[in-house]
Amino acid sequence: MSPETPKLRAELDGIPTYKPGRPPAAAEGVPAFKLSSNENPYPPLPGVLEATAAAAASFNRYPDLACSALTGELAARFGVPAEHVATGTGSVGVAQQLLQATSGPGDEVVYAWRSFEAYPIITRISGARPVQVPLDAAERHDLDAMADAVTDRTRLIFVCNPNNPTGTVVRRAELERFLDRVPGDVLVVLDEAYREFITDPDVPDGTDLYRERPNVAVLRTFSKAYGLAGLRIGFAIAHQPVAEALRKTAVPFGVSQLAQDAAVASLRAEPALLERVAGLVAERTRVFEGLTAQGWTVPETQANFVWLRLGEHTDAFAAACERAGTTVRPFAGEGVRITVGETAANDLLLRTAEAFRKEL
Repeated sequence: MSPETPKLRAELDGIPTYKPGRPPAAAEGVPAFKLSSNENPYPPLPGVLEATAAAAASFNRYPDLACSALTGELAARFGVPAEHVATGTGSVGVAQQLLQATSGPGDEVVYAWRSFEAYPIITRISGARPVQVPLDAAERHDLDAMADAVTDRTRLIFVCNPNNPTGTVVRRAELERFLDRVPGDVLVVLDEAYREFITDPDVPDGTDLYRERPNVAVLRTFSKAYGLAGLRIGFAIAHQPVAEALRKTAVPFGVSQLAQDAAVASLRAEPALLERVAGLVAERTRVFEGLTAQGWTVPETQANFVWLRLGEHTDAFAAACERAGTTVRPFAGEGVRITVGETAANDLLLRTAEAFRKEL
């Protein structure tokens, strides 16, 4: 037998594996909470379980390749042509399709850092070079520096708004100034996975900007506010050439019929969604105010999580949370992202943070 092994792409060397949030290790008789993955802590919206149960009866059939019902529903919801909508396996799946469509060896992809940890992974998988622009002192996108980083090799820019993991936002005037500086042949992707949690009126809806600019695409997901993380369904709104490229790079039948039908039912349950989001935003305010009252420096957040920059104390804080019965998302040497969960989970987190701070 030959000792040789199959040749793999050199771009894969050194690419880290995506790290999901750790589930809690529950002790017997003690509740445990997962605050590490920005999941919605509540069950699916009304009508969703019924829709998926009906879809389950057709497991022997392929799903609708074009996601026709969902595409139509999204087009009507956002007031855009159906051909400007493209679906995929969560917003990260659509982001990877965008990279496949725009970027390869020799190309560059610009994004803020720290931001969504999948960006460097999917960029390097495409063969392109990541260009990471540090956040500013307030944990926000430094859009001037990002614009300065654009070269004739830049093919795509990610703007994560709100930013994961810091929760900070880019407001309308600064985003429009940035877009004015970006060449028209560079695709700007507004990643709005947490859009539903925004209450700041100065934060623009990316779909408004897309309408005026052919080089802007908007990413959304059903994983967060809608609570469909386990079904992997997201979408992009983009002008015809980009949306068509997304359909070409999509995995055939990648979005299950369960996911399609659950997403349609979720869109039709808007009153319940708004009520649920309002509750989580109220809890976000309570967690933010509780942490700041304890003396922590917490960036203002418009997402369903908060960020603590802890530096060398990051791993110790995460371990303390786990011992107490909850898990957060540590980024070694930098800080922790804490999802806003149900009231009991947030209470436990605040007690743990207070005790930890007293020991510093």
